Amino acid sequence: MRFIPYPVAAGFVAGIGGAVSLAAVSLMGAELTRETVPALLEPAAAARWVPGAAFGAALYWGVKRWRSPLILPVSVLLAVGAYHLALAGLGISGGEARAAGLLLTSTTDGNLWPALRGADLAHVEWAAIAMQIPNMLTLMLIAFIAVVMNVAGLEVAANRELDWDREFTANGFATVVAGLGGGTVSTLVVPASLRSQLLGAATRLTGLVAALVVACGLFLGDGILEVTPSPLVGGILVFAGLGMLDEGLVRSYRRLPRPEFGIIALIFVAIVAFGLLEGVAAGMLATLIFFAVRLSHVDPVESRFTARERRSNKSRPITHRAILREEGERVQGYRLRGYIFFGSIGALADRLRKSLRGTVRPDCLLLDFAAVSGLDFSALNVLSRLLETAEASGVKVILSASPQRLTRDFERNLPPAVFAKLLIEPDADRALERCEDIVISAWTANEDLAEQRRSVLLEQTAEGIELHLERQIRFEELIEELSGWLELREYAAGEIIAGPETPSGGLLLLISGRASAFNAAGKRLYQCGPGDSIRSVGVKKQKVSSVVAEEPCRAMVVTPADRSWLEEHRQELALKLYGYLLADHFQSGPRGEPQ
Repeated sequence: MRFIPYPVAAGFVAGIGGAVSLAAVSLMGAELTRETVPALLEPAAAARWVPGAAFGAALYWGVKRWRSPLILPVSVLLAVGAYHLALAGLGISGGEARAAGLLLTSTTDGNLWPALRGADLAHVEWAAIAMQIPNMLTLMLIAFIAVVMNVAGLEVAANRELDWDREFTANGFATVVAGLGGGTVSTLVVPASLRSQLLGAATRLTGLVAALVVACGLFLGDGILEVTPSPLVGGILVFAGLGMLDEGLVRSYRRLPRPEFGIIALIFVAIVAFGLLEGVAAGMLATLIFFAVRLSHVDPVESRFTARERRSNKSRPITHRAILREEGERVQGYRLRGYIFFGSIGALADRLRKSLRGTVRPDCLLLDFAAVSGLDFSALNVLSRLLETAEASGVKVILSASPQRLTRDFERNLPPAVFAKLLIEPDADRALERCEDIVISAWTANEDLAEQRRSVLLEQTAEGIELHLERQIRFEELIEELSGWLELREYAAGEIIAGPETPSGGLLLLISGRASAFNAAGKRLYQCGPGDSIRSVGVKKQKVSSVVAEEPCRAMVVTPADRSWLEEHRQELALKLYGYLLADHFQSGPRGEPQ
């Protein structure tokens, strides 16, 4: 309830303003119903409510125009004096005026305190009170909603941020004290608070003065009501109601887009016609529908890619890279985003079905959930049916970065045979690697086109294979020349080759095996193979956090001392080493930090 949309809060303020204005007219003796509306314009009826309504409208215009705190008390005193002079001039006594509803009537002869005495407890029917416990709990909920709506409405009306913890604490203490005295639930009074804001009297002194006035009536009685004109009280209510109508309707109409203003108008009409809770409920429902419709237009697909456009960080031979260039369209990848729900799943489902029914059916369907915040059951149900369709069509489905909860949901909603065939990877890189493996395996397994494909593949990769062989020859010659000065190291699969906790070993020249570089989050950044170089990690500017052996590896270590000795005694060999590293860097592209 704390996160109330602005249209609901503004509609609440407007609805309260309309209800207060109707209550003002009713207080002045003019009941507003469909049947009585024509009769309100008759002279006798108009004389009851028109003066008060005119006074309230004039008072609001004057306060808004000049914003002087003296306007309200001075105008009230002048209005009371003029009203009694008019009654005296017409020869109407106080009793006759009260009987006619022109003056208010006192409700008690003495004071109103205490509301309950000790002797009253003997007359309590506890069984009847126990039967009202459900209604009491309902009242607690309604009171909570009322406090929340009043605080939110006052924030909107006063255009200032309130301390919600402080307001709830104050309302709680006030409710306890009021309950001990026989009073009702305490909450902010939006009209009075807004009036204080409008008059520049938003201070603690205003609250103390209001409390003293109430205390006077509590301990001395309400005899002062007998001299208070009914139109005056009605005019004050009209004054307060117009302030909230101005803030909730007029200003909102100028500032808000028409759909949001339509929600405010709906709440206003519902509150005036049916009631407070009904109006707020209608507004929340309309806001949720509006939000769902607008959110459904947000595309849940952040990006779409194929293995031709995007590759994994796994180091692959030239022939495999050529296969992926040729057959990369057989991998259809989708990076999803946001919260996927019943309103947005339709567009996503259509795109996935189109991929499955395309002219070139994919071998793999990759769904990346790394940027997805959640799914509702409708979206989960649609995706589950799509995964079943994909598996039935022979398309492998790979889920990337699927949260454990989502994986469990798929397990509960998919047939066991279908779920068992799902491939689930921790990140998009590993998922894309799995897709590439499937495409390469499918290409090599097709015996019907094997000879023709191999000849085409050889033509496409001949130049690359030649360059690779030349690189390997230069590397082997370099290692052979350096073997007399460098140390050979061996690493088991899974062993950390370089990392913050490993001693700095300088530069490693990988002779055999494969190793992967990871960042601090555990994501693989690139993979190294024979002929590649690995430098020590841990430098702040580097993204690489560690290098781990994927399989048993052998490497030659070039320590800083070895490098200094080579530069001093074997300059030609040192230049040959640096030349190889630079050529390898620019031919293969930078891997992590430049080496």
